[in-house]
Amino acid sequence: MGIPRTPVRRIAVLALLALAVTACASEKATGGAAAPSAVGGDGVKTGPGVTADKITIGLMTDLTGPYASFGKSLTQAQQLYFEQTNAAGGVCGRQLEALVRDHGYDVQKAVAAYTEISPKVVALAHVVGSPMVNAVKQRIEADDMLTIPQAWATGLLGSKPIQVTGTTYDIDMINGVDFLTKEKGIKSGDKIGHLYFEGDYGESALNGSKYAAEKLGLKLVEQKIKATDQDMSAQVAAFKAEGVKAILVSVGPRQTASLVGVSLAKGMDVPFVGSNSAYSPQLLPTPAGPALLKDFYYITAGTPISADQPAMKKLAADYAAKYPDAAIDSGVSAGYSAAAIVVDALKKACEGKDLTRAAVVAAHRGQSAWGAEFGTVMDFTMFDKPASLLSYVAKPDKDALGGAVIFKDAATSDLAKEYQVPVG
Repeated sequence: MGIPRTPVRRIAVLALLALAVTACASEKATGGAAAPSAVGGDGVKTGPGVTADKITIGLMTDLTGPYASFGKSLTQAQQLYFEQTNAAGGVCGRQLEALVRDHGYDVQKAVAAYTEISPKVVALAHVVGSPMVNAVKQRIEADDMLTIPQAWATGLLGSKPIQVTGTTYDIDMINGVDFLTKEKGIKSGDKIGHLYFEGDYGESALNGSKYAAEKLGLKLVEQKIKATDQDMSAQVAAFKAEGVKAILVSVGPRQTASLVGVSLAKGMDVPFVGSNSAYSPQLLPTPAGPALLKDFYYITAGTPISADQPAMKKLAADYAAKYPDAAIDSGVSAGYSAAAIVVDALKKACEGKDLTRAAVVAAHRGQSAWGAEFGTVMDFTMFDKPASLLSYVAKPDKDALGGAVIFKDAATSDLAKEYQVPVG
């Protein structure tokens, strides 16, 4: 389906909105001017975000909120990828430009940012946070905008333009519970805890832990918290009173630090298995560091950047050369691979001489085995299922690049293969 024509009056309104939002945008945001719709002189059909010599790609990130360090790594890694692509000749005879907006993990700011940049970009190489994506989801679908969330809730599935990379949170938790039974001595009849955020991140993860616990004869002890909660003492007391033998963790890094630190201080020496969003290497120098190093693991579809793989080694070297003073964490590999997903879709769309948004989405959805060089092959042809069921078990390591190492190679549990992932 082609890009619908926009009435002149609506264009004027959008332009005024864009000017208003730009005036209060974060000073850390960067980016350029609007790209008109046109047909290129080279015979390539174009749409928003594409001119005769430039392709503009949006990044809606968190540079000032709770995931600021992750957002910075994502953004810089994607800018690096675009620069490398430009140095190699660009895409379809055009140079790539990143249009960056910081929403600070605030939904209202994210909506304003989307309103501003959506007329100017062909795709969104990353949007940090499922609440941000959900807030503009209908507009993404109406705009046919290829969008790569840095979030893995099942509620993001079922939308053709929105590509959840790798696994979803529930799949990771199923694979995580399987790991506990096979590697940590958890057996039928045992109690395991699950600390999780209210909202789609935590609820998605909880769906997985409930399913796995029921199938394996475990009793699940739930503790739901808000993202603003910081002290996990009450939750630790509840888990200890129930006698849990392991704890699943689907919260933010600050809550993870409190949980494992307080647990160990209270004499509750159990293994912890986190969702990928629960860990940050910035926690290791804090008082929670020793507890995290002792018996904390996290489940992720993304290959840790410390992995002994040529692509990861090259990325680490290139990133360090470009940003010598920047920390390296999971955002580097996540951002770089997400940029590659968008650029590969643009290249395939160019082969058909059509760089409209709809053509870019169609080109992306035609790929059934993408990403082997990054460690996890993904199938993009079905948007109502996760792109992969493979999860690594990673472990914090203060001496490792990115603060973590692979503890167990990517694998899919039998439980995850049987599980029906909810959509939307």
